Parts: sequence; structure tokens; C-alpha cells
Amino acid sequence: QVQLVESGGGSVQAGGSLRLSCAAFGHTWNTYCMAWFRQAPGKEREGVASVISDGSTSYTDSVKGRFTISKDNAKNTLYLQMDSLNLEDTAMYYCAAAPHPKCLVVGTVPYWGQGTQVTVSS
Repeated sequence: QVQLVESGGGSVQAGGSLRLSCAAFGHTWNTYCMAWFRQAPGKEREGVASVISDGSTSYTDSVKGRFTISKDNAKNTLYLQMDSLNLEDTAMYYCAAAPHPKCLVVGTVPYWGQGTQVTVSS
């Protein structure tokens, strides 16, 4: 089993920045791929960004150039640096992990954190 604990959410004005963190505990060898998802009220959960063990990253189009995903392997911690936030970024953000490379697909991810709320105001 893998336990994922997110932190760093909060409220920020449009144009501001936040940094999310996700600490992984337990069978961390199953975190070959780690990702951030988000879910806004009334919307489906969507993949935001992912990173696999060789450092390769992937982003959804709406956050490219604004968000940066990174991982500190020594600390088993995943980060999401979010800059130039806008109202559409308001959502609950979830950390996720999978033992395979395609962890931006909701249905294939076995491990989830509890979520951290990000609220962007005008």
C-alpha cells in the first residue's frame, strides 16, 4: 500500500502562486508514476500533470507554461508549483500514484491522497 498526504492548498488571488506538496509513505516503489489531478464542483476529475521515475513530465494543455511538477526522490515527495493562477484553477487537487507510466488516466490509478483545496479569487 501507498499512503499519499497532500498539503499546501489555500486561497489566492488571480495571478498569484501556490505550491502543493504530496508526501508518499509505505510501499513507495509503487510510485513509478506520480501525478496531480483536480476536480471542480460539478466537473469530472481531470489529470493536471504527471512525472515518472526518469523525470519525464506531462501536462494538460490548460496548465502548460504555468504549472511545474517535480519530485524529490530522496524525500518521496511530489510538488506542484502553480503560477499565474486563474479562476478556472479553483478545484480540489489530488495527488496520485501508480506502478505504471500512465498515471494521468483516472481509472488506472490505484493510490490517491485525500485532496487539498485551491481557491482562486478575482
